Amino acid sequence: MEQLAEPGSPVHLILLALLLFSRGMDLLSTWVATPNLALEGNPIAKKLGWKWGSILNLLLCLIFSLWPFSAVIISTTSLLVAARNFQSAWLMRTIGEDGYRAWYSSHFQQSSKPLYLFCLLGQTILVALVGAGLLIFASEFIALGIGLGIVTYAFTVLFYSLLAAWRLR
Repeated sequence: MEQLAEPGSPVHLILLALLLFSRGMDLLSTWVATPNLALEGNPIAKKLGWKWGSILNLLLCLIFSLWPFSAVIISTTSLLVAARNFQSAWLMRTIGEDGYRAWYSSHFQQSSKPLYLFCLLGQTILVALVGAGLLIFASEFIALGIGLGIVTYAFTVLFYSLLAAWRLR
């Protein structure tokens, strides 16, 4: 797990391609959902904007493609985040970023906060359990990386959902 990929080796190039694809899908899904980044949950990504965020992502892909374990974790998490983004992107684009924020805020304000937290924890714990199962029973570092990527995704969803809820209260 701690072994580095030799720069320019087939393993390194495959990991670089995987990272570029997965991070690219995260960026694309974010752009489809919120082209002005008005709905971006990550305050750092929002502050960087598209240009600097893309440059930073490229640099991170170049760096982490040398470390196979981290490349698998980041790729897994990124693909799951992109899938989650695409799930609602059509609605965000249809009613617009401001309209979606107003619609979501209105419904969030009307909802039961304990019910919201129960559902959020239910979603993230169930996803994390899939990743934890891989972590417990996997013997190959790829499967361990995928498991840790799934667990990381679950905590990412939990963190940014709670951050958004905190801002909306």
